Amino acid sequence: MSASLWRGGPVGSLEPMTHAPALHRVSGSAPGRAPAAGTRRDPFVDLLRVFGMALVVLQHWSIPVLSYDGARLATGNALAMPGVWVVTWVSQVMPLVFFAGGAANLISLRRAPGTAPMWLASRLRRLTWPLLPLAAVWIPLPQLLAELGVPAQPLETGSRLTGQLLWFLAVYLVAVTATPYLAGLHERYGWRVPAVLGAGAVAVDVARFATGAEALGYANIVFVWLAVHQLGFLYADGRLRRPGLTALLGYGSAALLVAFGPYPGSMIGLPGAEISNMAPPTLAMLAVAFGQVGLATLLRPWLLRLPTGRVVAWAGPRMMTVYLWHMPALFAVTGVVVVVLGVDTPAPGGPLWLLGWPLWLGLLGLVMWPLLRAFSRFEEPPALPYGRMGRRGALAAAGLAGGGLLTLTVAGFAPGAAPILGTLAVLGGLLLTVPRAA
Repeated sequence: MSASLWRGGPVGSLEPMTHAPALHRVSGSAPGRAPAAGTRRDPFVDLLRVFGMALVVLQHWSIPVLSYDGARLATGNALAMPGVWVVTWVSQVMPLVFFAGGAANLISLRRAPGTAPMWLASRLRRLTWPLLPLAAVWIPLPQLLAELGVPAQPLETGSRLTGQLLWFLAVYLVAVTATPYLAGLHERYGWRVPAVLGAGAVAVDVARFATGAEALGYANIVFVWLAVHQLGFLYADGRLRRPGLTALLGYGSAALLVAFGPYPGSMIGLPGAEISNMAPPTLAMLAVAFGQVGLATLLRPWLLRLPTGRVVAWAGPRMMTVYLWHMPALFAVTGVVVVVLGVDTPAPGGPLWLLGWPLWLGLLGLVMWPLLRAFSRFEEPPALPYGRMGRRGALAAAGLAGGGLLTLTVAGFAPGAAPILGTLAVLGGLLLTVPRAA
């Protein structure tokens, strides 16, 4: 089925599953059930996406332990304290983001009026267009700040980390590009698709730890995140019927893997750790992902009763801006408070840290607000006379943009040719999605 879509067949030929419940029954539906993919937006998916992004920002703003000795900015992690790693089994929300993205992508694909390549081109524009103003600011900014006397090491740290945050867009673009293919497999095989992807994750980790070839682990970027993305497909069709069991098996498997396997307990990378469950993702991360998805869908009826409608409606159209600019806001406040004023972060968890945390978040919010007002207008790509898009053109555009995002992830925005080349590749991918009108 997906092959016919890529050859230009109408996206609407992907009919929703007949057993999926309707949207008007959402408030009283079973915990793991969802509205039929192909009807309307699912408020639970929108809520998860906003919640995930909010927790990403809160975590990035709260956990850095910063100090400056006059030449070098030291960056630690508050979650490195003994026993605190268990928090990351909930606070590491990238599994929920990929899960919600999978559901949203399937719903969007089924609703799209054109072909799968045209759908991909539209998704590509929405993902990469907000990146251009970030690049326009950050390509010249490090050089300008260096000329103004900003110390080299803190400046390089901020420049590189701003780009490294783009790893998510690069991986998510892979999931978006694969969605028409995976949608066809989902229609035919259902649960067997994430099961096979999970088996691939097992094989990768076995090969990685048996041979010591760490590079093998990066294959799990595909197996782990696409497996979680595929769970979103199952949710969209109402097939996650036992969320409690999913949560128990997921978290239980993660506990066994951490207790008896080579995996660390933390689901984020910590300073000095020999192995990270996140970069590259491991089987333990996949197990926690199943736990999170099961827990979230179990709580779905209760979550949908919360008065979050206005917050979700306001935040939804601004999420990309928040994601792209919340780290520059952190670097701006760090530059003034830590580097210029010499105020180091207090010891994590202590009374000074707890008292100063609201003030720290308040300063970050004050810096973030004008950035949000200035750059949220770039969330929506320009309304150009887009024509028809073929499979080869759509895949070429995705490949070029993905290569650019990968370049920016690895090199960041540190002075040099790499950020310019990466941005040009992203721009080239965008231009390929603007064919002449048919």
